[in-house]
Amino acid sequence: MNYQEVIEYLYDMLPMYQRIGTAAYKKDLTNTLALCQALGNPQTRFKSIHIAGTNGKGSSSHMLAAILSENGYRTGLYSSPHLKNFGERIKIDGTQISEEEIINFVESNKKLIEDIQPSFFELTVAMAFNYFAMRKVDFAVIEVGLGGRLDSTNVILPEVSLITNISFDHQDLLGNTLGKIAFEKAGIIKNRTPIVIGEQNREVRDVFVNQAAKMNAPISFSYNNFQIEDPFLSANGLQFNIRIIKENTLHPGSFENPGLYQLKNLPGVLSVVDILKDKGNDFDGQKIFKALARYQSITGLKGRWQKLCDHPLIIADMAHNVGGIKEILDQLLKMECNILYFILGAVKDKDVNKILPLFPVEANYYFCEPKVPRAMEARLLQRHASLLGIEGEVIPDVNNAIDVAKTRAGKDDIIFVGGSTFVVSEIRDL
Repeated sequence: MNYQEVIEYLYDMLPMYQRIGTAAYKKDLTNTLALCQALGNPQTRFKSIHIAGTNGKGSSSHMLAAILSENGYRTGLYSSPHLKNFGERIKIDGTQISEEEIINFVESNKKLIEDIQPSFFELTVAMAFNYFAMRKVDFAVIEVGLGGRLDSTNVILPEVSLITNISFDHQDLLGNTLGKIAFEKAGIIKNRTPIVIGEQNREVRDVFVNQAAKMNAPISFSYNNFQIEDPFLSANGLQFNIRIIKENTLHPGSFENPGLYQLKNLPGVLSVVDILKDKGNDFDGQKIFKALARYQSITGLKGRWQKLCDHPLIIADMAHNVGGIKEILDQLLKMECNILYFILGAVKDKDVNKILPLFPVEANYYFCEPKVPRAMEARLLQRHASLLGIEGEVIPDVNNAIDVAKTRAGKDDIIFVGGSTFVVSEIRDL
């Protein structure tokens, strides 16, 4: 098989959550454990860091991978979903797994795949672990796909784990209260393994404290370790100061990405680095801040407050739940702008009636739909919005919608594209 045939084989043969939804979700680790055992348990042959959370886990994973790489560690990174091509899921030091490696893995393990019949995600996790073991990485940063307790990645024994934040998402699978969702995320807490909690949320704090106590796991709350002060948006990105609480010292930092919400991820990331230091790993302070400043370039992260054009300013972001959308709108609505345009799409298992009320009525809207089976029809999304007084035009293809918005927008206007990972993934200029 050539590369395209291999990818089509995986899509056709294996149920994929991103395409068909909950029917692809496996509520146990049986398949992953069977795959890993058949491959010689590659997940035991490298040090790992495990990252869960409703929002911020992808960005935090990429920040940590950049810091480790910049400090000389050969670093694997497993993240999902991919935006443009499958190889984005599996990287070493910012370089994607090659098409040849993907072909070889699938062809070598075709009988195993057909015997076990894993989900798409289960197979990609096993592929990543096998690749990282073969390439002898020093560390692998592993992002949870969905939840934590029953996620396929939850077969590793990490050096440290991080839970970034808890918000409402995937309630049909994880539970309809923050406490139930937190319980699923807390499932990554391992026996005697340090756990870092990224954001302060008193409603679920006890869930993490109790699970950590049950597992004899040292627990650290990042907001007790680091605080971010004086954020300032400049032409070069985002500038800020980091207060190290135990030393009561300030250190300047920066991100090339101007998304203010990324600052919420930083204390958790730095707390993980501190734990890795305590375990005897060497880090240079200057290299840490250098890596943070350029973590998107180093790792190839896309789709997080990504600027596509300057005049008019076009921003794309894959935030798709209440917590993520709130952060996006909080920044957008504070920016100087003549007219604000939104190009939005969604999947049909998303409760848009909780998300749409967050958007301002006084803006221009275009409703689109991604080209996946889970997509919500653009006209249905338009009807949901109209009931809330949000009026707009249906243009199903996201790129056509962008083209129309650009012809109508002035140079001082802002166009935001998002609502779904899949909408962002189909943007031609991403």
